[in-house]
Amino acid sequence: MTDTLPGSACTTMAEVRAGVDQVDRELVALLERRFAYMDAAARIKPTREAVRDEARKAQVIANVRGHARAAGVPEAAVAALWETLVEASIAYEFDAFDRRG
Repeated sequence: MTDTLPGSACTTMAEVRAGVDQVDRELVALLERRFAYMDAAARIKPTREAVRDEARKAQVIANVRGHARAAGVPEAAVAALWETLVEASIAYEFDAFDRRG
C-alpha cells in the first residue's frame, strides 16, 4: 500500500482518487466495527421490540451533527448519511435478533 496525500496536498486527480479510495477502505473497516456492535445489541436486547429506539436514533444523529459542525464538514449531508446508516443498522439488528432463535 502506498501512502496517500492529504487532500490539501493533492495536485493530480490520481492523487485525489487514491486518497478517496483509501478513505473508503477505512470507512468500510469502521462500518465492520459498527455492525459488530449491532450484533452485540441484538444479542443483549431482551425483546425484538427493543431493537428500534427512536430516542437513541435521534441522539446518535444529533451527536453526529455536532461532530460534523466541529469538524467543519457539511452538517446536513452528514446527518442524512447517518439517517441512512442508522436505519440500515436497525434493519441489520432486526435480522440479527431474529437469527438468535
